[in-house]
Amino acid sequence: MIRDIHRFSQYVYDLLIIGGGINGAAIANLAAGHGLTVALIEKGDFASGTSSKTTKLLHGGIRYLENFEFDLVKESLQERIIQMKAAPHLVKPLSFVIPVYKNDRRPLWMMKFGVTLYDFLGGEHSIGKHRFLNPSEVKGEIPDIETQGLQGGVTYFDAQMNDARLCLENVLMAHERGVHITNYVEALSFLKENEKVIGIKAKGLIRNIDFEIKAKNIICALGPWTNTFSEKNKDELSNKVRTTKGVHIVYKGNFSKNAVLVTNRDDKRIFFVIPWQGNSLIGTTDTDFKGSPDSVTTEKEDVAYLLREVKRVFPTVDIKEENIITTFAGLRPLVSAQGSPSKISRKHGITRTKDGVFWVAGGKYTTYRVIAMDCLKMIYGRTFPFLEEFMLYGSGLIEESSQELARHYGLEEEIVDHLKNTYGTRYSDVLKLTKQDPSWKSRICACSPAIAAQVVYAIKFEMAFKDEDIIWRRLSLGYLNCPTRQCFKQIEALRKRFIK
Repeated sequence: MIRDIHRFSQYVYDLLIIGGGINGAAIANLAAGHGLTVALIEKGDFASGTSSKTTKLLHGGIRYLENFEFDLVKESLQERIIQMKAAPHLVKPLSFVIPVYKNDRRPLWMMKFGVTLYDFLGGEHSIGKHRFLNPSEVKGEIPDIETQGLQGGVTYFDAQMNDARLCLENVLMAHERGVHITNYVEALSFLKENEKVIGIKAKGLIRNIDFEIKAKNIICALGPWTNTFSEKNKDELSNKVRTTKGVHIVYKGNFSKNAVLVTNRDDKRIFFVIPWQGNSLIGTTDTDFKGSPDSVTTEKEDVAYLLREVKRVFPTVDIKEENIITTFAGLRPLVSAQGSPSKISRKHGITRTKDGVFWVAGGKYTTYRVIAMDCLKMIYGRTFPFLEEFMLYGSGLIEESSQELARHYGLEEEIVDHLKNTYGTRYSDVLKLTKQDPSWKSRICACSPAIAAQVVYAIKFEMAFKDEDIIWRRLSLGYLNCPTRQCFKQIEALRKRFIK
């Protein structure tokens, strides 16, 4: 992808999308797949908001069963398998264990019924059969688990994803289908004619260039920025979002080979301890957030809350704050409703204001494809059929063995496997760069198999502009335990070489 903001003023698009998170990216991808002319702008980097600050799960949402949202769970389980087929390099099955203790809010019989119902709703889309465990079997699955009061447990399966790259693959596929796309361009205000919006005034933030974009239809997929932008433009948006904050910790090492789902003893919220890139992802919190989406941070109280619960569940593990690799906080843009944050539905809503602008809010990451199609139906007043096979940028079967490729390119087999798991069938595009400059075959750091060619690829073909775009959303290096930070230094050096 090439960032060319000058072309945006030369067209009147069928559809302009403001927001480059997963919903905006998917709308662009599917709209272009149905032959529409589309433009997409994002004021930061793609997936730099909520879409890269998730629990990294593509799941049905087992906890929504107690809210009786069976339709949402069933739909999510169907979408989960579609994503696993479209992006097996980014979406992989993951086993979960739920230990159940005496006096837990959700007793063992309820958890057994829950996982049975979960698999029933998944039907042919299930990816693994649940099991019931006695206390010793729970201990076998999670050796360091607290055993006092342990009555048993259950296992079930869901999927884990690389959220930022899954969003990026929708962006790249949209670009492949002809969508004009750019990051680091901010929508300033609406252009109106006869009280109807016909476009926007925009600013290119890299070179401080003001320009206009016109379109027949505009949809705002702004996530937690929805209320801020609608109020700024005095758009009478009735269906506002309620933002809740979710905090995660990345902790050194693995507590278990399985993901562990635990209920907090105080507020009864569910949280996860999940294997993630050789370490553990712990989260999440769910609290209302009233501040600016541009300034959401992880608070000490959030970290203390999560560590306290982990210590309770794994009492024999020496939990230390200095073993935290990183923390991150994201905002859920839920459709506004009354009640505690964890009880609010994760269903999406689409609204059209009087001036003709469409707004999408809420939804689960897992159902992004359904959300995108519902948006198109709302905008154009007709049902768009799902494309026969949902394709992403790295979709397809990889036939070449890693061993053969490693020998051909003079690389370690581990590096080739890493490229396949990052780019899918597009791994070869990265390998081709090593022919241009053999020095790009080298690892950028001892902490991971990432090579210099990936940094070059991110800059030249994935529109990465800042170091953080590469570190967090192209290569996912920020989650790794790297004492030297040599990878950060290498990325900075290569970025300065290619971006003046």
